[in-house]
Amino acid sequence: MGDTEVTMKSKKTVFVTVGTTRFDALVKAVDTREVKEELSRRGYTEILIQMGRGSYIPSKSDGGDDSIAVDYFTFSSSIADYLRAASLVISHAGSGSIFETLRLGKPLIVVVNEDLMDNHQSELAEELADRKHLYYARPNTLQHIIADMKVESLIPYHPGDATPVAKLINRFLGFSED
Repeated sequence: MGDTEVTMKSKKTVFVTVGTTRFDALVKAVDTREVKEELSRRGYTEILIQMGRGSYIPSKSDGGDDSIAVDYFTFSSSIADYLRAASLVISHAGSGSIFETLRLGKPLIVVVNEDLMDNHQSELAEELADRKHLYYARPNTLQHIIADMKVESLIPYHPGDATPVAKLINRFLGFSED
């Protein structure tokens, strides 16, 4: 078997996480035919969804008929292994999930839960997207973000310098940046 055959058969997992929240809009968006086809077109072979407290149950698939395999679970004591094994992470906008994924150097699409009141998480996600560390989406734009993304153009996040995060927090709290 040549190298190209091995590459074509390798697993490329998309890990989707909603954390401890209920974020059915994200799970539903990932479960659409359009998003699954777009991920498959981009070379991803399976989707694993951590669906939290959500009530929407995505449709499972074993990946036969050239479709993308889909599986799901509600909670895990640690998602670190899932993040490490992922080729792409699609996450809610929780800062813990965002920074853990960035620290592992994984391509990340953050999807903001528009149902949350006072959603300061979206500000963090937007700022990190502006800095080209991740992609930022809403449930209804996820398919377009996947279609247009160039994961190789993302800039690795180096957590050593807290200055940008401190500035963001200060701005959010209303302190001047003098």
